[in-house]
Amino acid sequence: MNIITILEDIEKVDGEVYERLNPRRKAMKEFFSFGSKAALTAIPFGLGAMLNKAYGQSVPAGVINVLQYALTLEHFEYRFYERGATLAPIPAGAEKMAIEMIRDSEKKHVDFLKTVITAAGATPVAEKAAYDFTAMGTFPTVFTSYATFLAVAQVLEDTGVRAYKGRAGELLGQKVYLTAALGIHAIEARHAAKIRYMRRVNGQAPDIKPYITGGNDTGIAAVNANYGGATPESNVNQAGVTITNLAGVGGNISVSSATEAFDEPLTAAEVLALVAPFGVS
Repeated sequence: MNIITILEDIEKVDGEVYERLNPRRKAMKEFFSFGSKAALTAIPFGLGAMLNKAYGQSVPAGVINVLQYALTLEHFEYRFYERGATLAPIPAGAEKMAIEMIRDSEKKHVDFLKTVITAAGATPVAEKAAYDFTAMGTFPTVFTSYATFLAVAQVLEDTGVRAYKGRAGELLGQKVYLTAALGIHAIEARHAAKIRYMRRVNGQAPDIKPYITGGNDTGIAAVNANYGGATPESNVNQAGVTITNLAGVGGNISVSSATEAFDEPLTAAEVLALVAPFGVS
């Protein structure tokens, strides 16, 4: 991810970004289409200064905190897939390509968040020197059993989706950052759906769906907490409405359908407690 791409992404949600930076929009756009774009990727602080000028304020500390939190999780997920793509007994072909694609996607998230945090005038949180991917022995065969690898991947992706949702509210009023965070949230959800599909077609979880159903649907009791929390995935009450009391097709909406239709957030404290056994903090 480079500065040109970031500005292009910002323009998608704020069509007036160039006017904010300089009233001569055409001149600005021509400048950023200049042939030596590569040189611009080396000046992230310049981007921060321009954004401050464009929006008339520095990035709030709370926003930086959310970005650092996201980066901490993305560092971990990237390393999980980086090692897994090499060591786990993944079948050659489409399945290995899928894991490598997810790995590369997580790396892009890391690079993007580091660039944005630096551009905002902060220092990106340092990556942990090492992780315990067995979660203190809970998953001892994570990189020797393909079934275990996919099961852990599902738990991590499902938890990641809930983690982004849990802190999205802290970015309200910060359209650029909220849009970027929701973009990553959507990709994490696609990762989760893909991993779930892979578990299904491999016969490891023949009844699993692309989305969380009824709470912990991994078949692993040890990860109940990942689907729990203050508002668990088994929740059927939304905005004061009990979904299972509503009429559906052929009767009231079932618990399975009610839980499939809504995703629940996890607080930062809940997420950090869940990933602590992996050496993430």
